Amino acid sequence: MPSFDIVSEVDKHELTNAVDQMNREVGNRFDFKGSDAKVELKDGEMHLQAETDFQIKQMHDIVYKKLIARNIDISCLEKSKIEERGLRAYQTIKVREGIDKELAKTIVKLIKDSKLKVQAAIQGEQLRVTGKKRDDLQQVMALLKSSDIEMPLQFNNFRD
Repeated sequence: MPSFDIVSEVDKHELTNAVDQMNREVGNRFDFKGSDAKVELKDGEMHLQAETDFQIKQMHDIVYKKLIARNIDISCLEKSKIEERGLRAYQTIKVREGIDKELAKTIVKLIKDSKLKVQAAIQGEQLRVTGKKRDDLQQVMALLKSSDIEMPLQFNNFRD
């Protein structure tokens, strides 16, 4: 029986490369000269540091540009508030991965409401969709691509 998996993943290697490029650009830009602004990546979170909150906001543009260039969807980012402590400003941007329970239930409901002859099963942080016809599975993929789900979805492990 044909099947495929719906996942939400971020390529860790590309994310690391993007952070390295961000730091390089921040170090070279004229408006950041001598400010010791930087981006650190730890445990799936990017930690932005700069002298002012204005510089943190300027760094957002660099973050988005570098991630998009590396084919990382920016809708997986979750920004926290900018904190000012002492003479520095800090912000944490969490890189979300995996499909949580509520989103999985929403996707399953969306698939069931489409009246396609497929079954969707939640398996941890991914969903498995099975059906008798390959065309039905391709319609599910098209349906999910056109829907307004807040997480980037990838389709892998397609089997006939």
